[in-house]
Amino acid sequence: MTIRPRRSALYMPASNVRAIEKARSLPCDVVVFDLEDAVAPEAKAEARANAVAAVRAGGFGDRELVIRVNAFGTPWAEDDLAAAATSGADAILAPKVGDAETVLRYHRAIAAAPATTGFWAMVETTRAIFRLEAIAEAMAARPAGGAFVLGTNDLAKEMGARLTVERTPFLGMMAMAVAAAKGHGLAILDGVYNAFDDEAGLVRQCSEARGYGFDGKTLIHPRQIEPANRAFGPDAAEIAWARAAVEGFAAPENAGKGAISVGGEMVERLHLDQARAILAMADDRPS
Repeated sequence: MTIRPRRSALYMPASNVRAIEKARSLPCDVVVFDLEDAVAPEAKAEARANAVAAVRAGGFGDRELVIRVNAFGTPWAEDDLAAAATSGADAILAPKVGDAETVLRYHRAIAAAPATTGFWAMVETTRAIFRLEAIAEAMAARPAGGAFVLGTNDLAKEMGARLTVERTPFLGMMAMAVAAAKGHGLAILDGVYNAFDDEAGLVRQCSEARGYGFDGKTLIHPRQIEPANRAFGPDAAEIAWARAAVEGFAAPENAGKGAISVGGEMVERLHLDQARAILAMADDRPS
C-alpha cells in the first residue's frame, strides 16, 4: 500500500470559495474541506456543494483531498455523507467518533463510495480515548485504510483542561492514540495549534508530536504549512538512508533477500514502505 505524506493537513472552510481556490497552490499535503466547525448552520448546504464541486474540478495536484462531514445526530449528516461518498474525495473525515459501533455506522453510510476512499475519524471525546483500540480495529476493516485526527480543542473543552503549548494533560492520550493507530496500520495527525501567529509554539508542538510518532499536524492557517512540513519532513540523513535502502533492495544481487546491509546496519524488506514514504516526502511535494 502506498504511504502518502501527510505532514500538513489544512482545514479549509468549504463555505469560502476564495479560500478553496487558494488551496490549489498551497504547499500542504492534505486539504480538508470542512463542512462542520468552520461553517455556520445557514451555510452548510452551500459549503457541501462547494466541497463536492472543488473535488470534482480537481487542480489540486498531488494533494490529498478530504471532506469533513457533520456528525450523526445533526440535520446535515445524512446529506453530507451521501455527497461526500460520491464526490471522489480521497477520504471522509467524521467528527465525534466515540466507539467502534459508530465507525461501522459511518461505513454503512458511505457504502456507495469507491473502495479507494478512506475513512478518517476525529479523536476528540473522552469516550473515544478509552475505546481507541476497538475504533482503530473497526476502521482498519475498510480496504483504503484511514487515519486518526486528534481533536485537542474539543477534548480540552470536555475535560475542562487547559490547552497550553506543552499540552501536559494530553500527552498520555496522544501516546495511546498513536499506539492504537499504528497497531492497525492507520495514519495519525496531531490536533491544531490555535495561535497561528506563534511559529515557535507551533514548531514546539510539531517536534513533540513527531517524537510521539504522529505523521503530521492539522492546521488552521496557511502560514502554519511550511513549519509543519519542515518538522515532519525527513532530514538529510533520513533521505540518504531511504535512498540507499530502496536502491539496495532494487539491486539484482539482492533479489529475494529479506534483509540487506545499509550503511553498516541491517535493514529488512518490511522497511521498504517506510523508505518510500520518506522519499515521497522529500521529492514528491505538492505542485
